[in-house]
Amino acid sequence: MDKQNKLDADESSMRLDSFLGKAGVASRRSSADIIRSGRVHVNGSKVTEPGFRIADTDKVQVDSKEVSLQKKYYVMLNKPVGYYSTASDPHADKLVIDLVDIPGVRLYTAGRLDRDSEGLIILTNDGDYAAKLTHPKHGILKRYEVTTDRPLSSAAIQEMKQGIISEGESIRAKDVKLLRGLDYIFIMGEGKKREVRRLVHNSGANINRLKRVAVGGLNIGPLPSGKWRFLDENDIKLSLRQS
Repeated sequence: MDKQNKLDADESSMRLDSFLGKAGVASRRSSADIIRSGRVHVNGSKVTEPGFRIADTDKVQVDSKEVSLQKKYYVMLNKPVGYYSTASDPHADKLVIDLVDIPGVRLYTAGRLDRDSEGLIILTNDGDYAAKLTHPKHGILKRYEVTTDRPLSSAAIQEMKQGIISEGESIRAKDVKLLRGLDYIFIMGEGKKREVRRLVHNSGANINRLKRVAVGGLNIGPLPSGKWRFLDENDIKLSLRQS
């Protein structure tokens, strides 16, 4: 394709991986993998460079299906216990995406909560926004209210904050604070699989209840369990606020 120079000079052009992210195909990182795999064509020609720049008039196809920018949707849901955050598990009978019915729109969860956890989860078709929420380099912290079956000792809390090795990877809490009784606040930064539960289990305790109550500066507020609402511009800014 002999159009790179023209596109580099065109301020309205966009990176191909960013375009796929904004179009809701996948996160920007996953879009880059899709491009490198040879599944993307621009104006009929295969493109394998994620940084390739496209103009508004270019025709982009993924797996022979045309892709275009779509209206962006941003939703917060108070996930109930018993629902899965992923649609890829063949054994998942109840999915969080089934609780948000917007006809003709396919949403993805930005981050995850396991089946036994509840609380704030964000769904969107904006891959770039989802990446900012979930990648540790952006520094978006998540706050959880956790109820354990026994008290956590000061030594255990300190170990959680310093970090442990669990299932071959390092996990840690940014902070752990006692609320009252057996109720604690956990501040987490990375979003690794079941990391709060693994930290608590390592201390010899178990979790009776785990609820995410905030993402960045966005709080779940009075939203009832199982209900959702759209995020406005201020909500989106709050969710991306670094702590």
